[in-house]
Amino acid sequence: MLSDQIQEKINRELKKYPADQKQSAVMAALRFVQDEKGWISNDDMADVAAFLDMPHMAVYEVATFYHMYNLRPMGKHMLTVCTNLSCQLMGANETMDYLKQKLGIGLGEVTADGKFGLREGECMGACVDAPLFTINNKRMCGHLNAEKIDQILAELDSGKSGGQP
Repeated sequence: MLSDQIQEKINRELKKYPADQKQSAVMAALRFVQDEKGWISNDDMADVAAFLDMPHMAVYEVATFYHMYNLRPMGKHMLTVCTNLSCQLMGANETMDYLKQKLGIGLGEVTADGKFGLREGECMGACVDAPLFTINNKRMCGHLNAEKIDQILAELDSGKSGGQP
């Protein structure tokens, strides 16, 4: 069951589209669920489908196509490292290796304390800032090196920065 807050947000989103095009709000609806719960379960997808009067499979297809949706818990601070060519040329592989070593996890894993998750992502459109990662799909951090990564992780771990811009 979608919370009242999520339903309100979806209803505001629906005002942007013709009444017979409710499915146009599916990406926003999935984002609202993820922002509230941290991830999107199959039951959440079914609830979104029912709310938007669309097939469950159509919602599932959207949720599984885009890398920004978490289909399982991925930690309080989900780090998504861009691994496309420009970032690779600027050190994305080294950034990924450093994060794996520093956090003690591999791709698609979450630290034992549940604070950090790590995954790779497609181009984020900020090649000039390579190498880079996003935090919870909200905050982008670029020109990464070991010192900067350590600083960002320390801020997140202390709760001074919740991953918001």
